[in-house]
Order: sequence, then C-alpha cells, then structure tokens
Amino acid sequence: MSLNDPSTWLQVDTVIEIDSHPDLGQVRVSQWLDLHFYRAAGQRVNLILIERMKPMSNGQPFPPLWLAWVGERTLPLETVWFKYLRRFGVDHWYRFAKQRLHWTLPNLRTPEQSERWSDLMPLMSWQLWLARDLVVENVLPWQSANINLTPGRVAQSMLSVLVEIGTPAKMPKHRGKSPGWEKGRIRTKAPCYPTVKKRVSRRKKSSRLVI
Repeated sequence: MSLNDPSTWLQVDTVIEIDSHPDLGQVRVSQWLDLHFYRAAGQRVNLILIERMKPMSNGQPFPPLWLAWVGERTLPLETVWFKYLRRFGVDHWYRFAKQRLHWTLPNLRTPEQSERWSDLMPLMSWQLWLARDLVVENVLPWQSANINLTPGRVAQSMLSVLVEIGTPAKMPKHRGKSPGWEKGRIRTKAPCYPTVKKRVSRRKKSSRLVI
C-alpha cells in the first residue's frame, strides 16, 4: 500500500463515522488490520486513516492523518483517533525535560546510567506538579505573577520548599589534601561506544531529456 496512491489500497477492514467536536465536524476513521512494513515482515501493524469530512474555509479538504498502531491490544476506533491529540502535550513535556530538567545535558558513560537518569525525569515532573500549591512564587523582575503556576515557574520557586524539607545528602567535608590514586591499583579506560550520526537524505536530481 502506498499511502499517497489510493489505487494501491487494500480493502478496508473497519470504517466508522463519528460526529465529534463542533470545531472538527464529522470524522471518518478507517482501519486495516494485520499489515506489516516493507522491511519488517515479522512486525504486525494496524493502519488507521482519519479523515475530516468538513472542508477547510477555502473549500479544500483537510489533509488525511495516518496512524500506525503496534501492539497486542488495540483501542476502539471511537477513541484511538482522539488519543492522538494528546501527543502535543507529550511533545511539550519532552521539550521541558530537555531544556528545564537537563535530560540530555550529562555525558553518561553506560546505558544503565542513562536509563536511571531518564527514570528521574517523570519523578521530577511529578514533584513539580505536587509542589505547585506549596511553593511561594519567585518572580523575576521581567516576569508577571501567575495564578496557575507552570512546571517551569514551580521549578524556579522550589528553593523555599527545599529549605524547609532539607536534604538527605551529607554535609560537605572540609577541604584537605587528596590522598591521590592508590598504589598498585590498575587504571582502566572508560568504555567507548560508537557515535550515532543522523544522515540527511537529499533528493536525487532527475535528468530531463529535452527534444
């Protein structure tokens, strides 16, 4: 099946029409079951097509939305298409974790360290969510006060909460002369991993025959 060529489409397995939100209008959801990608014959996938029946303001139809479902359990078509709208909130969280929580900042050596660091991102997000009613907003000179604090504003104002609850870390030791590397202890190099590079695919120039 070529998604941009309807003549190659197989017979659809399920089709439903839903009268959704007044702004979206009527939506038609089609599903093809037990397909697979061209280079992954062993991986089953369900293909879902969402079409808005209401045209745009210029009279043109809305571009179709294609979704691929991979997994043992599938959601009903009445709800699976609407769940995709939550992707925008997820994308904002990924940006917040990378920029504010410094998800991609540390250069960790092992995959296990990266997994543990990634596991802390949802925990820190929940802490900020639960602390939004406890913090006293710390407004910077160029910012205006908000009633509903965003996670970024809560992180900016967490100092007052951390001062009250304290920290489980031990007190820092006094400065002294470092004992240095132990005699007889073998030094080992840190493991090196191959660098993952993203290649940019460029379109090939088509040769034209002029007669």
